[in-house]
Amino acid sequence: MQDVVKSGIPDKEDSDFITLYMFEKERTRLRSEEINILRRLEIIQNRLKEIQAYNEKKADEMHKPDIHEPYQKKKDKLKSDFKTMSIDY
Repeated sequence: MQDVVKSGIPDKEDSDFITLYMFEKERTRLRSEEINILRRLEIIQNRLKEIQAYNEKKADEMHKPDIHEPYQKKKDKLKSDFKTMSIDY
């Protein structure tokens, strides 16, 4: 009699309930993991948009004429308005 091993579950009918329970636990875990991944993805996408906007802004600034160039032209124009003369000693 000591060698006889009997299952605690009669005819293993309730094992489907255990399987369903484990699947439900796994499903809730995976859903929460999915939510965390989507949050991280949103943060990453926002940061990528910020970087892209910064790059576009800097690229536009590089393609525009330099701010100091008009000043240089005015300075050159002022210099050209004066006439030079040589003085003999």
